Amino acid sequence: MFKEGDWANTINMSRSSKKGPYVDPNLIKKVSAGMGTKVLPVKTWSRNCQIPPDFVGKYFQVHNGRIFIDVFVSEDMVGHRLGEFAPTRTFRGHGEIVKRTLEKT
Repeated sequence: MFKEGDWANTINMSRSSKKGPYVDPNLIKKVSAGMGTKVLPVKTWSRNCQIPPDFVGKYFQVHNGRIFIDVFVSEDMVGHRLGEFAPTRTFRGHGEIVKRTLEKT
């Protein structure tokens, strides 16, 4: 398929428009079956799944590597990936500010 060295050219290519967006078929089945309510959200590990218009108004629990993050899909999220809304890293600030007491003499 690829000659030696050809794979380097394919690493940063986006998905072909001929193929269309990637949507996990299991998620489509679950949403069409009625899952995705607040009481019964769709639990998924598929962070690379693009959000189609069918997912608007549905609840998902997206895995971030440690826990599941609750995500409610709105119209603005269509076309993005599910993983964009479940951050994998915990931001704790840019270093701790040490209060120094200034002594006037």
